[in-house]
Amino acid sequence: MSSPDTFRQEFLRFALECDVLRFGEFKTKSGRLSPYFFNSGLFNTGESLLRLGRYYADAAIASDVAFDMTFGPAYKGIPLVSALAIGLAEKGHNLPYSFNRKEAKDHGEGGLIVGAPLKGRVLIVDDVITAGTSVRESVAIIRAAGATPAGVLIMIDRMERGTGTLSAVQEVEAQFGIPVIAIAALPDVLSLVSATAALAEHKHKIEVYRETYGVVD
Repeated sequence: MSSPDTFRQEFLRFALECDVLRFGEFKTKSGRLSPYFFNSGLFNTGESLLRLGRYYADAAIASDVAFDMTFGPAYKGIPLVSALAIGLAEKGHNLPYSFNRKEAKDHGEGGLIVGAPLKGRVLIVDDVITAGTSVRESVAIIRAAGATPAGVLIMIDRMERGTGTLSAVQEVEAQFGIPVIAIAALPDVLSLVSATAALAEHKHKIEVYRETYGVVD
């Protein structure tokens, strides 16, 4: 079982193992040349999803954010919230979860929400935050149901500026007044390359990138 002191590095090594985390030179949507890239879509097997759910659960528990249930925005959030629910249950926190449909169903049980009713404090789970669109939609859905968004749980926080002085994560925290929890963040990536001889060549490029585009933690 991961401990609060080690799960972040374990997660990044797991991401390396799955080829989710890569080092080199990658052009981002913003046109920046990043020395590392994170492709969460490559967590695409049953075993990797099981392990991912455990790391999500580690981060949620370590954060001390209080929540009564979890919610995953369609579509990417559906397997993620399912994995998180399983990971939490394994650690003794058997909580309800739900996700939304893109379009409300007008037959059968109907409605927009699948799973448990949205009640109490709701933790949103996603892969990353870029433009924050899915978070805004999720917050609106949760509040419309009379529940309270408790926070957002993501895999990695790149901690770099968007078009302004804040990162996408900081913008979400400022706009909605809720914490964003990440399994790992840029300082954890730097710790990984510093501790791994095979990755040491990438350290300087990541430090320069952070100095150029990074935000204050």
